[in-house]
Amino acid sequence: MPSVELEAETIERLDELRVDDESYDELVTELINIYETSEYTMFHAGD
Repeated sequence: MPSVELEAETIERLDELRVDDESYDELVTELINIYETSEYTMFHAGD
């Protein structure tokens, strides 16, 4: 499994977003999904 190095400030920001015992993997996956959905919505907004 690949590893990712993050600065302490980034980890603090992620910790603020975590809910209950949510893992970093779950949080990052959720953030990616939100980003992709947002991008998709903006792309199709002109239709």
